[in-house]
Amino acid sequence: MTIPERTSAAPAPAAAEDPRTAADRRRALRVLALSSLGVFVVFLDTTIVNVAFATISRGFHTTTGHLAWVLNAYSLVFAAVLIPAGRLADRYGRKRVFLIGITGFAVTSALCGAAPSAGTLIGARALQAAFAALVTPTSLALVLPEFPPARRPMAIGTWGAMGAAAAALGPTIGALLTQYASWRWIFLVNVPVCAVVVLVGLRLLRESREPHAGGLPDPLGVLLVAAMPAVLSLAIIEGPSWGWADPRVIAAFAAAAVLLPVFLLRTRAAADPVMDLALFRVRQFRVVNAASLVFSSAFYGLLLANILFLQNVWGYSVLRAALASAPSPLVVTAVARTASRLGHAHGPRLVLSAGAVFWAAGGTLLALRTGGHPHWAADFLPASLVIGLGIGLTLPVQSGAAVQALPPARFAVGSAINASFRQLGAVLGISVFVAVLGTPTPATAVDSFHRVWWVLAALGLASGLLLHLPRLRRAAPEAEAAAV
Repeated sequence: MTIPERTSAAPAPAAAEDPRTAADRRRALRVLALSSLGVFVVFLDTTIVNVAFATISRGFHTTTGHLAWVLNAYSLVFAAVLIPAGRLADRYGRKRVFLIGITGFAVTSALCGAAPSAGTLIGARALQAAFAALVTPTSLALVLPEFPPARRPMAIGTWGAMGAAAAALGPTIGALLTQYASWRWIFLVNVPVCAVVVLVGLRLLRESREPHAGGLPDPLGVLLVAAMPAVLSLAIIEGPSWGWADPRVIAAFAAAAVLLPVFLLRTRAAADPVMDLALFRVRQFRVVNAASLVFSSAFYGLLLANILFLQNVWGYSVLRAALASAPSPLVVTAVARTASRLGHAHGPRLVLSAGAVFWAAGGTLLALRTGGHPHWAADFLPASLVIGLGIGLTLPVQSGAAVQALPPARFAVGSAINASFRQLGAVLGISVFVAVLGTPTPATAVDSFHRVWWVLAALGLASGLLLHLPRLRRAAPEAEAAAV
């Protein structure tokens, strides 16, 4: 992977900002490429299952609500382990933890591919996510020391763009594998890729650790991070089938509401808390993470909704559905790095706001124009292109914007928290989709998907509006400095 330098009318200052030798620069780009490949394969598995969702459901003779936990189990464990993973890397070595994560991810991917039942697949996905969580923060921590401060925003943007591109390309890659091999290959394909990363990483990567790293994070805090969205997701997914007044649904909503203050109290009281709440005193970090949570809910919900609509309503095959969805991720890939540069040059709020508007416009087009009869070029394609532009302006920029206001020493933990918020958003988005769609009949399916698109368009727009909330009180500079 080659990273073009930013052009400038005065090249001399740029050269002064990057005093490394040509060999150092080549090495940095190789480390960036390897780490980005690790992030790519991890984030690919957040969405690659979507296109095979209906195929797996039929193969295991299970319901959409039950199989939703194949997606949610991955996102829940991923979110819970991401933050302590950064601490483990600081203490035991970033290279070591990164390679353990990639190796474990390959082994558990093989377990997913060989799963004999839906329950086994859900369990294997949870294990797969735990190893995936070791890869994400360590990959960024390995990249940053290779670049001088002036080049780090570019490196972070490229790293974030790879994760966004992987999530967007997942359904297309999954469809090709499902159509021409088997749905099991959407997991097995990870094994050779991970093997390459491990073999190259053993020679290329340098070991580093934090000499004064603390102990392991509070285990109760880790459990609470997973438990809060899990019970909320249970209530949202099962509400339509059990009934919203069912005591189990009410109890799940109540548990989610109670667990949040319990988590905050535990985090403040723990000697080694799982999450550094002081980082949230930095307004940009706080607001961008909230926006990431909301936008990811819309993003992951829409990815699944569109694939199922094309297959179940328009009757497309797995491959045709993926190809019909492909223009959107192609747009994401084309604009992601440019969007990251724009966010760095002009501030993230402008770019993220534009992304939210394009997203909402695309969702609105789907809801207004797409009907029960296939008209891909006239109805689905224009909406997909607009949505792809919204994604490309949003996901990679959020990754960089979340840590932009933090000092370099906190980049790894900041990126882990942002990725955790994104995965929690995925859980909520899949849950909202299942609840809003319900169990439509062929006669009501189009109206049900229209309802889903309206809700998800509104969520995406809300993520942009969050960035414009007025500041309730202006924190003193000392307070924000103390936070980091």
